[in-house]
Parts: sequence; C-alpha cells; structure tokens
Amino acid sequence: MTDKQQDLPAEIIEKFQVLHEFAKAAKNNLNKNIYDYVFGGAETETTVRRNRMAIETHALRPRVMRDVSKMNAGVDRFGMRLKLPVCLAPIGSLQQISSGGGAAAASGAGRFGCAHMLSSVCEPGMDAVAEAAPDACRIFQLYVRGDEDWVDDKVRQAQDLGYKAFAVTIDLDAYSRRERDISKRFVTAGRQAAVGETHQARFDWSDVDRIKKICKIPFILKGIATAEDSKLAVEHGVDVVYVSNHGGRQLDHGRGGLDVLPECVEAVNGQAQVWIDGGFMRGTDIVKAMALGADMVGLGRLQALALAAGGEDALVRMLEILEHEVQIALMLLGVTGYDELGPEYVYKEPLAVADPHQFSGFPLLGEGY
Repeated sequence: MTDKQQDLPAEIIEKFQVLHEFAKAAKNNLNKNIYDYVFGGAETETTVRRNRMAIETHALRPRVMRDVSKMNAGVDRFGMRLKLPVCLAPIGSLQQISSGGGAAAASGAGRFGCAHMLSSVCEPGMDAVAEAAPDACRIFQLYVRGDEDWVDDKVRQAQDLGYKAFAVTIDLDAYSRRERDISKRFVTAGRQAAVGETHQARFDWSDVDRIKKICKIPFILKGIATAEDSKLAVEHGVDVVYVSNHGGRQLDHGRGGLDVLPECVEAVNGQAQVWIDGGFMRGTDIVKAMALGADMVGLGRLQALALAAGGEDALVRMLEILEHEVQIALMLLGVTGYDELGPEYVYKEPLAVADPHQFSGFPLLGEGY
C-alpha cells in the first residue's frame, strides 16, 4: 500500500474529524427502512444493548512511566501486515447502504490496510470483489444455501480467486424476528430472493470435517458464543473461532460479545485464533478485546456508518481515525503493542456509565454535536 493509495479528498478529511460525524451523516443519507434494517436487532434488541454494555462495563487499567515512544498498532495475519487488528465484518445487502457494495468495502480495506470479509448475500459477488481489491486481505463468508456439492464449490471458488480465508456463519438456523422491519412491513431485496435456507439448519460438525478436507486456506466458524462450541471447533480443526451474536440480530437475550470472549479464549487455549464482533465502535473497544485475548475485531455497523456517510473514501477516513484512537489508547495504557496487553489491563465494572445502545459509543450525538 502506497501513500498515494491512501490519499483522500480534502473535503472528506475536513468533514470527518471524529467518529460520531459518520453516524450523523449516515442517518441523514439513509432512508428509514435501510437505516433500521442495519442498526436494529432481534425482537426486544436486548442482545444489541448487551453488546455495548459488555464493552462499556470493561474499564481500562493504565500503567505509567514506560517508554512508549515507539509503538505499533499493526498485526500480521494470513501472511499480510495489517495496520489494525480489524476485519470489516460481512454485511448482507451492503449495496443498499453504498452503491459500491462489497467492492467498495474491500477496496477501502485494501487502501487502508485491514481485512475485509465478503458476505455471500452481498453484491457484487466474489469475482467482482476480487477484481476490485486484488491486493486486499479478502475473506469470503458463506451462508449455507445449498447442498454439500454447492458448499464445496464455494470453497474452491474462494480459493481460486485468492481469498485468504473461508468462513461459514453458523448462527442463522432460523431467521429472527426483526421488529423494526416487520412493523414497517419492510423486507430487503436479498431476503425476498433468499432460497435454500433449510440447508443452513442441517449444517453440523460433519460438514466442518468435510470442508476441512478440501479447504486449503484458513477455515473460520462465525457465530460461536460458548466455551463448549469453541472447544468443539478446535477439536474439528477450525483455524479461527469467530465469537459473534450476529450483532444482536439473531438470538434475542443473548450475552454481550465481550463478556463471552474470555471463556472462548480459555477453551481454545491457543490452538486457533479467536476473533470477535458485536458493537465495537471506538479504538478503546478494540484495545479491550485485544487485552482479553482476541486476535481480530470485526466491524459491522461502524463500517456501514462510514460507507453510508460518504462511500469508500469515508470508510478509509473512518479507519484512519480509528487507528489514531487505538494508538492513543495503547500509549496511555503504557504498552507498545498488543503482545504486552493482557486481562490485567481491564477491570469489569458492575454498571455502565450510560444507558447502552447501538450508538452509546457516540455520546456527543445526543448533545447536538
């Protein structure tokens, strides 16, 4: 990645100086149906709130009087150097948020230097995204919508197109009741066109074993939420245990992601990478996850906010600001990299400072900024 690739229009840099400005612009740009589809959750949206509560009830414990003049917020993943331990999480119907869809997200990830995971229900498809971002750290994520041959063919396609890893989402055995959408009688084009969903409900550990036999790139299971399933994933040879509750959009009254993370890290015991998503909006959020043992943090709604606010350039700008927040947090904690972090750098508080919700990471929004 060259400096020229990262060049951004002056108006983008001036327009977006803090992260909440992406949220403000996104709300102005998106129609109400798409906005609620992206930022809503299942039924009572309790899991959505618990994602933020888990993050906000973990306080940081800084160490001082250390030399932090030379620090690095980057990581090595899948043979590539990334500027942040961040993956742009898969978002279905991303093309309804930004005209470039998955191609814009992947291109922006490549320009900045982070990973991107393409949803199998996002447009354009894996071929076009590979062409748009040939040098990016591209990962393909599959919803199981066909039989064994269909799934195996997707694995081979991803490998042939140079994707760095292959993921299967496993928390969608049934499609949840998302009441914001139902109340408006709104169904996305992707949901209207969905077929073969019964295949997902039949997917089990024997399918993981079969995929592992043909998959020559790292294999990710996305949607794990317990130590028990983390342990099983390792026993079946999974390379990445991805802790996720689908952003609170599937099972209602689930636990917050960051509260789940420690037990999954302990169960994996270093035998696989552990990734996480669920409500991560700030640099300190990422640092907390890394301190508790995560190897990568997925960004879903924050990615969507940036793309809705100003397309690919805004996405790159958001990542730049996020990188600065991470660097500041690491330095003020007294560390020069993630390998120096550990659980001793966080403390679990009994209560959040404010009422947790999708945008509680941006308190100034409520004050008119």
